[in-house]
Amino acid sequence: MNGLLEAEEQDQRPEQELTGSWGHGPRSTLVRAKTMAPPPPPLAASTPLLHGEFGSYPARGPRFALTLTSQALHIQRLRPKPEARPRGGLVPLAEVSGCCTLRSRSPSDSAAYFCIYTYPRGRRGSRRRTTRTFRTDGAATYEENRAEAQRWATALTCLLRGLPLPRDGEITPDLLPRPPRLLLLVNPFGGRGLAWQWCKNYVLPMISEAGLSFNLIQTERQNHARELVQGLSLSEWDGIVTVSGDGLLHEVLNGLLDRPDWEEAVKMPVGVLPCGSGNALAGAVNQHGGFEPALGLDLLLNCSLLLCRGGSHPLDLLSVTLASGSHCFSFLSVAWGFVSDVDIQSERFRALGSARFTLGTVLGLATLHTYRGRLSYLPATVEPASPTPAHSLPRAKSELTLTPDPAPPMAHSPLHRSVSDLPLPLPQPALASPGSPEPLPILSLNGGGPELAGDWGGAGDAPLSPDPLPSSPPGSPKAGLHSPVTEGAPVIPPSSELPPPTPDARVAASTCGLPDHLLPPLGTPLPPDWVTLEGDFVLMLAVSPSHLGADLVAAPHARFDDGLVHLCWVRSGISRAALLRLFLAMERGSQFSLGCPQLGYAAARAFRLEPLTPRGVLTVDGEQVEYGPIQAQMHPGLGTLLTGPPGCPGREP
Repeated sequence: MNGLLEAEEQDQRPEQELTGSWGHGPRSTLVRAKTMAPPPPPLAASTPLLHGEFGSYPARGPRFALTLTSQALHIQRLRPKPEARPRGGLVPLAEVSGCCTLRSRSPSDSAAYFCIYTYPRGRRGSRRRTTRTFRTDGAATYEENRAEAQRWATALTCLLRGLPLPRDGEITPDLLPRPPRLLLLVNPFGGRGLAWQWCKNYVLPMISEAGLSFNLIQTERQNHARELVQGLSLSEWDGIVTVSGDGLLHEVLNGLLDRPDWEEAVKMPVGVLPCGSGNALAGAVNQHGGFEPALGLDLLLNCSLLLCRGGSHPLDLLSVTLASGSHCFSFLSVAWGFVSDVDIQSERFRALGSARFTLGTVLGLATLHTYRGRLSYLPATVEPASPTPAHSLPRAKSELTLTPDPAPPMAHSPLHRSVSDLPLPLPQPALASPGSPEPLPILSLNGGGPELAGDWGGAGDAPLSPDPLPSSPPGSPKAGLHSPVTEGAPVIPPSSELPPPTPDARVAASTCGLPDHLLPPLGTPLPPDWVTLEGDFVLMLAVSPSHLGADLVAAPHARFDDGLVHLCWVRSGISRAALLRLFLAMERGSQFSLGCPQLGYAAARAFRLEPLTPRGVLTVDGEQVEYGPIQAQMHPGLGTLLTGPPGCPGREP
């Protein structure tokens, strides 16, 4: 059949972590299965899973030999002339968003077609969308050729989603569960007002290529996303993804924790696709996936690729108690001093996107302030190991605590939802993908429709039409096409700068009943095992993940689930030039190797900050909160973050 030969050895792909990949069952089911069955043997990256010969589209093109391994698709041209060193002959799966099968609209063409969507880096380092289409023509009938094309599409989709391939037996579409269903929340005013355009042009096509089902809702005001998730039927979704900056994810997490069923709701996987001015968590996800540091559109494409692959990770959340006694939850940072001043004062430059922080930093250095305060913290109970030399921390002060080394790296009915199905009145349009997703030609980046002749065809070749993805359940009804993404675009005012809210209205209080057992009430004495520092500070920063911005690595050794809050502070007496050097070094995560005597660090489980200066700015996840004493406790692994599969830091295909 089509001359495709399976390799003699075909091992089962090792299972991902328990919180792992798209299509895996509930966590408890996985735990039971893992306990009862021995783990499969590891699959070597070079072990061939499928091998065979394909034609090309148009039919007069060359013929290729394809070999699929667990890490890449190897392509070698056979005719008209074999290539000794083929260009573009290695397609890493880390660059693949998805695949599909196609058929010719010519009744006389018995071939089937296998198409993959890739996003390789160009010569200048930016990603570009590329499609590769191969002709399956080794059998006499279309049905046999289609079965072979779907076998390849199924195997590739399983590898992309982290699903095991059978050791013995047929590779059929039955291996694939129903497509994961995502709720996309888009802030159309994110960044420089490009969030909607980027979502329409890049995000929606890519997740459609991956065969993911989605609904999309545009947020209209502050705390809109928080209200939405409070009323959702969470059992109908596999994840909630924000297409914006860090602020929208802050609303989603606090909305989940405001629900009466918060203990279950907070387990809902959440993800972030960076389209805002502050994309700190996306920077950490990008690093976790093994990609090189990126900004702007490149960062969005990297994070979208990781989302298409599936895979999640426990996420630590910080429970923050404000001066008034109200609570909120943080996944990113609590800041006081220089960092919070820059964050809030640069709001008026929001139209500049991420460049607003650069301008704000320059202005902040020109008017550098110091703040008197008292910082107390509960040190991490286990003495962490010394960090690597590149990330070494100053040892001059006895108040410092060293940091640990980095860790080594469902069957449902089709999705048919409209905005009227949601429990809240939402006048804006919502976009929904088909329940049985078609391949991307419906939403191609170049604006093409289902007919693919414009992308690959020649003058004498019949156009190709989409064939259902193998993840479509047999016999499932066809759903309608997407709502036209060219319609319903948000009307963005001439200036995308949002009016600054009042200081006390930036973050709404949480009603979650999660107890903070490590924290005594604000205003009461702290236990004797806490460490207290008092003096004049330029800044104090408490961060959970590694990044403070997409290109600022505040705690290079931090992990999403290390159970620690990483405290960094700079005492008074530092010069403007030295402070600038610290922030420049933070782009590489090397600020602790500068030996700056004013820079301090501690790994803690809880902390309390008492500003003694009458005026100042406090922020939680970049949002301003009431000024006054504040304290927080880390809750390890309380949330779940969609991260994609882990990669090797510093190495990228």
